[in-house]
Amino acid sequence: MFGLETVTALLAKNGLAILAPIAVLEGPIVTVIAAWLASRGLLDVWSVSVVVILADLFGDLLFYALGRWGLHRLPLRWRYRMGLSRARLAQVSGHFESHGARTLVLGKITHSAGAAVLVAAGLAKMPLLRFFWVNLLATIPKSLFFVFIGYAFGAAYSRIDDWIARISLLLLGVLVLGGIAWLLKRTTQK
Repeated sequence: MFGLETVTALLAKNGLAILAPIAVLEGPIVTVIAAWLASRGLLDVWSVSVVVILADLFGDLLFYALGRWGLHRLPLRWRYRMGLSRARLAQVSGHFESHGARTLVLGKITHSAGAAVLVAAGLAKMPLLRFFWVNLLATIPKSLFFVFIGYAFGAAYSRIDDWIARISLLLLGVLVLGGIAWLLKRTTQK
């Protein structure tokens, strides 16, 4: 959405006041840049950590809310076109009842599948309190990891952004291949 230099300049000039809204939109690279600015004495690293964790949680709650309260408002035929039949929703709900925590953590780690997993948790009507705590427990180490990367290596933020994109794409590919293998195994067993 924003260029990395623009984000860096905005954060250097406005500090924590602008960090939260940008972190909701841009994610890990904003954390890296803010932590790098903290290493240069322009921001407080602990404040950066708290703000990015809260911003990540807020963004995740928005995706959850979209799934929980937004997609059900679509006309039935649109939902069917999106593959959201009653049977599929029941299947997703069952999955989140038994494997919701693991799925949320996997979505947070892969980053590229995160939005879909968060919306699916909302569609499955995963209890909000359970969603929040599992998500918080997954968000803290992920955010602190990017704070550490930014604090230690943040001067190379443009290369770090490239690596985040590559690793996210690789993990998405692994998930897709794993899903295809699972489907093949499931269909050949029947």
